[in-house]
Parts: sequence; C-alpha cells; structure tokens
Amino acid sequence: MSQQYDAATKYGTGRKSVKSYMWGLGLSLLFTGLAFAVTMHSIFTNTAAIYISLAVLAFSQFVAQVVCFLRMNATPEGRWNLFPFLFTIIVAAVLIGGSIWIMVNLNYNMM
Repeated sequence: MSQQYDAATKYGTGRKSVKSYMWGLGLSLLFTGLAFAVTMHSIFTNTAAIYISLAVLAFSQFVAQVVCFLRMNATPEGRWNLFPFLFTIIVAAVLIGGSIWIMVNLNYNMM
C-alpha cells in the first residue's frame, strides 16, 4: 500500500479515487448533453454564437477530463507533469492553427 502512495506522490498525480472519476464522468456527460442541445434545438439563432458556445463547451470538457482523469494539477510535484503537457498543447495549437491558416490562404488564392 505504501509503495502505491509513494509512486502517486513521486509523479505528482495524487491518489486516485472513484469520486474524482464520477465527477469527471458527470461533467463530461453534462458538457456533451449541452453541446447536443445547442446544436439540435437551435438555442442560438446566430451561427457565430453556436460556434462560440460549442468551442467553450469543448474547452470546458477538455479541462474537466484533464483534471479528473489525467489528474493534472499545479502542485509542486504535479508541475513535472503539467509543463510538458502545456508544451504539447502549444505545439499542437501551432500546428493546427498553421494548417488552417495555410488552407484558408490557399482557398482564397485559388478562387
């Protein structure tokens, strides 16, 4: 038992509990249901409002899953996991943003 505790504190993930997983599941289902309701029931009439609300719900679900399932935190031990994770997010954002920028630019110049 103490060996599991040492591994959990060594890598900064903390103790895993069923309560955390249930919160993560509940939040994921809530955000998925809200996104479904926004798109299916036409809650917003403006297309931009739909896109913004879906982006906010997607980001909220991402944060809930990272905190509840991956156990990312800002404790001194957890920063060893947090900083590489943030670097990965930044690299992915640059790649995806650059790809979209190139595709939009090509679409504009080809038309």
